[in-house]
Amino acid sequence: MTQSNRIETERLILHVHRLEDFENMYAMWSDPAVTRYIGGKTFSREDVWARLLRYAETWSLLGYGFWVIRDIESGDFVGEAGFHNLCRDVVPPFGDRPELGFALVPRAHGKGFATEAARAVLNWGDMAWGERETACMIAPENVASLRIADRLGYSETSRTEYKGTPMILFTRRGAGSEPIVVARRGVAE
Repeated sequence: MTQSNRIETERLILHVHRLEDFENMYAMWSDPAVTRYIGGKTFSREDVWARLLRYAETWSLLGYGFWVIRDIESGDFVGEAGFHNLCRDVVPPFGDRPELGFALVPRAHGKGFATEAARAVLNWGDMAWGERETACMIAPENVASLRIADRLGYSETSRTEYKGTPMILFTRRGAGSEPIVVARRGVAE
């Protein structure tokens, strides 16, 4: 599989990480509102630098990874979304399933950007992998992310703990080569 340098949606541009994204990444990952359900503590500059390097290498080693999310209208950094495999020590294990993840800066919350970006990432995965199953892990208190997982067709598979914190594990079977369009209450979202 090859890296897709850019994905465009109606309101967003997703591109692979570049060195110049570091300061925006650091600002996001050092915000307690962002990390509230992602480990519960902010990241240092060193942590974010390691994350940036991991993102770049994930594409090389696994053939998939994360993208920066930018508002198409303003060009502003609004977050990150993509797939990773962190070999998490959870039961049941993810195995070789790519794990969907996303995080947005607080000013981008509540605008549907996370759903739009995650849908674009899943469409990319569906085109690349066909019906391959993907996974995600969400804290039970993270109601917004639980709603997004539901909209995207994820189903709860189990409840577990990760590093002492309760988590819900979800899986989703890929849609094949057709992009996903998920409708709720008769309206495409």
